This record gives sequence, structure tokens and C-alpha cells, in this order.
Amino acid sequence: MEFCSKCGAMMLPQGDKLKCKCGNTKDLTKNEVNQYEISEKIEANETVIMKGEEIATLPTTRVICPKCENEKAFWWLQQTRRADEAETRFLRCTKCKHTWREYD
Repeated sequence: MEFCSKCGAMMLPQGDKLKCKCGNTKDLTKNEVNQYEISEKIEANETVIMKGEEIATLPTTRVICPKCENEKAFWWLQQTRRADEAETRFLRCTKCKHTWREYD
């Protein structure tokens, strides 16, 4: 792996050169060309694009939703007041997506 001497980004092999996104290039010897050979290519149709809020990355807890009475919700903490006061706990129902807050 080589890094660009101008911008510090990783240089990628293209033919007999290493090229950087800033335009800097470095010539490779025949041995280095074999060393930097790309062994696997990914087709564009194999790319996975994840978007939206449907990706469940938040932790869950058992709590009853006040709207649909589901027993599972995502939760997170957020500082909504001054730094010397406690954080506010937010909850979002895993079924109906209703969001509410829990105060201490």
C-alpha cells in the first residue's frame, strides 16, 4: 500500500502506475506491478446501497409504547439541557415508529 507524497491519500494501481485522486502518479517496476495487481473486481450491480431510517442500529429495550402498546423500542440518550443536568432518554417504537421521551 502506497500513500501519496502530496496529499497523503492512498494511491491505487492503474496499469503500470499508482495514481492518486489528486493527480499525482508513481511509476512501478515489473515486480511492483505484480505486487499491486488487483485480484478481485466487483461489478456495479453487486453494490449494496443502504438508505433511510429502516436500518436498525440502535439498542432496544422492553417498554410499552403509549400509542400501539408494542413492548419493544429503540432508545438513545441526548443532551437537551445544560451540561450539568441529566441527559434525556428518547424511545422509538419498533412497530409504529412513535417517538417519545423519558425524563428522570
